[in-house]
Amino acid sequence: MKYRSEIDGLRAVAVLPVILFHAGVSVFSGGFVGVDIFFVISGYLITTILIADLERGQFSILTFYERRARRICPALFLVMAACLPFAWAWMGPLELRDFGRSIVSVVFFVSNFVFWREDGYFSAPAELKPLLHTWSLAVEEQYYLFAPVCLFLLWRFGKKALFWATVATALASLALTEWGWRHAPSANFYLTPFRVWELLAGSLCAMRMTWRAPRGNDALGAAGLALILFAIFRFDGKTPFPSLYALAPVGGAALIILYARQGTWTARLLSLPPLVGIGLISYSAYLWHQPLFAFARIRALAAPPEALLLGLAALSLVLAYLSWRFVEQPFRRGPLPWLPGRRVLVASCAVGTVFVALGLYGSLTGGLPERFPIPAPGSREAMLLDTLKGNELGQDCWPDGLKPGAPRKAILCPIFTPENPRRRILVIGDSHAHILLPAFAQIGRTDAVSWMGLASCPPFLGVTVRGAAFGAGVCEPFARQQYETVKAGGYDMVVLVSAWSYYLNSLSEGPPDSASMLPPDSAPPEARPPDGGAPGGPTLAGSKAVFARFIPRTVRAYADLGVTVVLIDQVPEQPAFPQKVLRQAVYLGRSGGVSPEQFEQAVRETSQSVAADTAAHGFASAVLSRLAGANVWVLSFKDLFQQNGVYLWGDRNGSYYFDNNHLSLYGARFVETSLTAALTRIEQATARN
Repeated sequence: MKYRSEIDGLRAVAVLPVILFHAGVSVFSGGFVGVDIFFVISGYLITTILIADLERGQFSILTFYERRARRICPALFLVMAACLPFAWAWMGPLELRDFGRSIVSVVFFVSNFVFWREDGYFSAPAELKPLLHTWSLAVEEQYYLFAPVCLFLLWRFGKKALFWATVATALASLALTEWGWRHAPSANFYLTPFRVWELLAGSLCAMRMTWRAPRGNDALGAAGLALILFAIFRFDGKTPFPSLYALAPVGGAALIILYARQGTWTARLLSLPPLVGIGLISYSAYLWHQPLFAFARIRALAAPPEALLLGLAALSLVLAYLSWRFVEQPFRRGPLPWLPGRRVLVASCAVGTVFVALGLYGSLTGGLPERFPIPAPGSREAMLLDTLKGNELGQDCWPDGLKPGAPRKAILCPIFTPENPRRRILVIGDSHAHILLPAFAQIGRTDAVSWMGLASCPPFLGVTVRGAAFGAGVCEPFARQQYETVKAGGYDMVVLVSAWSYYLNSLSEGPPDSASMLPPDSAPPEARPPDGGAPGGPTLAGSKAVFARFIPRTVRAYADLGVTVVLIDQVPEQPAFPQKVLRQAVYLGRSGGVSPEQFEQAVRETSQSVAADTAAHGFASAVLSRLAGANVWVLSFKDLFQQNGVYLWGDRNGSYYFDNNHLSLYGARFVETSLTAALTRIEQATARN
């Protein structure tokens, strides 16, 4: 295959935005599309090689996999080995356990399945997973597993049959991803059937270039580059992805492959030595950047400064050059004297077996907790760790099994059931309602308290939630079910609790789990957001309009049933993950150990400022505050967390949170006294009326 320097330049255009996106450089808000560009390039190169082998009558599955092993395994194994000592030294037991699982999955090229399954509502943050980026390698390897066989089988039917079969498969996959971002966003992001159309786009380019190559075209080549740059700088975490939006980077890469030939302006630009040089080391650069960023974030108490992350981005290129020069190149040039022929496959299996053994050891031992002194029962360290526990009340009613054997469908769940209760209270909402249940303990001595909720489903009547944890089309029917329960159940008070702003600003980390709101298709035109529910989902402005319109309607609907309605604003969201900071303090002796004073200092340094929280959540809070009126009460407990312009995530005795936005059991009990006083005042005021 003739070398094309512009393809290496295209690799640079793909890898640099990915690295800078993960470094948190906001201008590269769509840098994640670099992965999609890599998929197109891989499909193009692999199919070109396979067609050439078939046309020469030299097709061999073993030879193909030997080349893949030489290309992929040496640098990958080097990076995995480099991660081991840092994981051992810096990761807590739970994190090391999960890291061990990821090592095993990487060896078998199924890490996309593992990270998909880990991508739950309460999963560890993606930015703390050193091998998260290997999901894309797994997608490519799964493609490599089937592509040669399918190509070989279809070859006998002729080129046209092969071409149109590829087109049909690509279109089916594209249609699947359009369905996937609406109904199964996490699977849509990680799993091969939703992504294979991007690789097949490269395959179609290979067929076109091999059999009837088009002439270079300056306009089309430049258009391809423009599409890629548009995606890199205009897409962001709220862009449904992958979806039809992915046609921009994928189509752009395809146009460059097909039309940015030698002599065109785009080819000359992409063939500039700096871009070609980065393109040559792009595979190693991709491998190195995520572990560097992840371990920096694991080691730091708060988010590392951008300057440090940019320095690590530069370091990833230095390490990439070294591993390309001394690892990738020697293996790719051909059989080594000490590793001839196909023994590279045997060697890869042998090294992979060692990694599997290490990964299983770390996983099955629970992350080797003996690496750290085990906090003695009753010690300060044990007390601190104990505050990370979450609420266990109502677990049997939590859908999808936070507890083994839990029902798949959320149900009405009694929490506190005193004899002869004065009032009957129903708590309704998403996971933020669930974690607040322990705060009703004092009220539950005299009042019957039940709850009914579903993760990532706010208590809005007549609203569809895009990107909900359990799929589209779930939340709105469940909200009606909640309403009918109140209507039929004779409740005295309904308490609505939610992470309200989550549904406006898509505050979750990775593109596949962002949430936003749309009225259902049956809603009248005036109730629809300004964008009309286009394939890309609602705009932020449209979603805010829906929020401001449907919250009052929901509150009025409940108030019209004659019940007292209480809305509780969400607690502050934290920039750091308190469980990570606390475990560092306990296991690693960070911030001077776990003395009360220095632990308080660590909390202050890593907590959210009032100004930042107001900027993120002020709109929703303002809408809620305006709803207070006859038989409608709005409560906020944010002031409990406020100290000197900061919303603290803990005190000297532990953490109010078990992740960066859900209260722990300790945090719910911290709120309990204020909630009890507020509900008592509401009871007294209602009795006077």
